[in-house]
Amino acid sequence: MTEPGQSNGGFWRSLRSGNFNSAIASMRGAQTAQQLAFIRSQMKDNRRPEVLGTPLDELEVVVFDLESTGFNHQHGDEILSFGAIKVIGEQVIENETFHMIVNSGAPVPPFIAELTGITQHMVDAAPPLMEGLHDFMAFIGGRVLVAHAAAHDRGFLNAALWKTSKVRLTHRLLDTMMLAQRLYPEQKDYSLDELLRSSGIPVEGRHHALSDARMTARLWANYMKEIQARGHATTLGDLYVYLSEA
Repeated sequence: MTEPGQSNGGFWRSLRSGNFNSAIASMRGAQTAQQLAFIRSQMKDNRRPEVLGTPLDELEVVVFDLESTGFNHQHGDEILSFGAIKVIGEQVIENETFHMIVNSGAPVPPFIAELTGITQHMVDAAPPLMEGLHDFMAFIGGRVLVAHAAAHDRGFLNAALWKTSKVRLTHRLLDTMMLAQRLYPEQKDYSLDELLRSSGIPVEGRHHALSDARMTARLWANYMKEIQARGHATTLGDLYVYLSEA
């Protein structure tokens, strides 16, 4: 059996010299480098024009939500957890989900712990942000993303991607709040809670990233059905045109 020296020579050199801590650091460094390369590779070719011709009833999206230490990434707030679920057309794929708590290095304020149920102890035991981004991006692949009040989540994702990998999100990102504003211009409140209630979707487990993603996915599925029933759009490209007319 040969040593995998070419893929991680620093680990084996440190281990042979008796420096176990250096060996572990070398191994983690190699893992981080691999995660970095993967994340950067995932930012390529996500806006191919041919995707715009995809029928809405065949469109594969990932609906996601983030929990964070606060509400402003520009003032140092960081991602605490990722939640995501796949949807094809109007079908929420209940068994294809992603949830992960991460340690971004920022403390968890008491009010956030109360709101989300994520404690400092849970974060201290969680994997680092880079690992969470890697696994989240692996789950997404090249699919279109969907979120509620998507600018907020895009801001946190971009901040995390730049901090760890010096890249920005390139995936197409659609917003269920914008869809609701286009479909129901008479509505006064476009918060997730109110839209769920008005759509008859039970509100369960709010401020848990996966629960919020799952409820938003049901909202998305309802809106896709409504948009097609009204004849507003049949493809992803049509959907962009419909939104741009608002």
